Amino acid sequence: MALYVYKFGGTSVGSVERIKSVAEKVKKVQDQGDQIIVVLSAMSGETNRLIALAKQMQTQPTDREMDVLISTGEQVTVALLCMALHELGCKATSYTGTQVKILTDSAFTKARIREIEDIKIRADLDGGKIVVVAGFQGVDEQGNITTLGRGGSDTTAVALAAALKADECHIYTDVDGVYTTDPRVEPKARRLNHITFEEMLEMASLGSKVLQIRSVEFAGKYNVALRVLSSFKEGCGTLITYEESQMESALISGIAFNRDEAKLTITGVPDLPGVAYKILGPIADANIEVDMIVQNIADDATTDFTFTVDRNNYQRAKAILEESCVELGARKVTGDNAIVKVSIVGVGMRSHAGIASMMFKTLASEGINIRMIATSEIKISVVVDEKYLELAVRALHAAFELDQITAEA
Repeated sequence: MALYVYKFGGTSVGSVERIKSVAEKVKKVQDQGDQIIVVLSAMSGETNRLIALAKQMQTQPTDREMDVLISTGEQVTVALLCMALHELGCKATSYTGTQVKILTDSAFTKARIREIEDIKIRADLDGGKIVVVAGFQGVDEQGNITTLGRGGSDTTAVALAAALKADECHIYTDVDGVYTTDPRVEPKARRLNHITFEEMLEMASLGSKVLQIRSVEFAGKYNVALRVLSSFKEGCGTLITYEESQMESALISGIAFNRDEAKLTITGVPDLPGVAYKILGPIADANIEVDMIVQNIADDATTDFTFTVDRNNYQRAKAILEESCVELGARKVTGDNAIVKVSIVGVGMRSHAGIASMMFKTLASEGINIRMIATSEIKISVVVDEKYLELAVRALHAAFELDQITAEA
């Protein structure tokens, strides 16, 4: 007898008909003799609707009350799914994060899971019940309802799979797995049958929206086998584990990109100890995350310092940097919010030389100028002008022969 955790996203439970379809899929698993825990998101669009209601009441809604409000979306779907299961003759019980209980810290709207009490769940499973848990939410030590941030239902599912030592955690969504790149940009993108935690973590951090990055971190930490599948068509999806697949002779596994990038440069900064902190300290104090960083030292004992931020933080970061420019006696601040980051990812890089040169040669042959470069053991990222995004992705996809990857149906 195997134990599975199934998580269904908002589109998968977006209507009564789809919830009934989920119930039928879940019943089949139990009919095969396996145990199953189901984690649900709110119906698609419901969380946004609740946020809009909150903003009609308060310009800046308080975080605690916001969590009380938006956690109700999942409460609706778990109750409806249990009703659908009961109609099919299944024994099922729904739980909110408070009832389970999923203990978190007190960081409202972005809480982190500390512990899961699994006594009730184990008793229900042993009693032949299907357990249905509200995703995205928990409770702190003071009994306050907390939520885990956007996409937090993925993390709930992985955490439950880790706590109960499930055989696999299945994430059902509106795509049928992890692709070599976004099929909307490159129609020749192929579904990967397998990918490692390291690669998936890089893909998620670099812009792939298939899985919430915290859920991948959690799965890797506790070695939870993850599988991404479609709610709407059959298939084996993509398995995410520590094991490197047989096809890892491939140089890279995927191409990720992020459109929400902006670049800032401060030039003519006196090249003195601590200058990097003086530049980035005020940015960090404003809770603005910095991504790629490049520093160039000139012959006149000054330095040019360039970094990227999320495009939504561009104007704030530029204003802060302009104040620092005056304080440091630097020459000027320039910026560009029409850039994108394109990255190649793959554990195959560890054993193959020349990956970077192939990437740079490919982009050069298409007349694409590289503005910044960052590397790690299994990733190379470049910043290019936004207008070249699709061309860069397609060219790299062809150069690394990702359209030749075959996945099992």
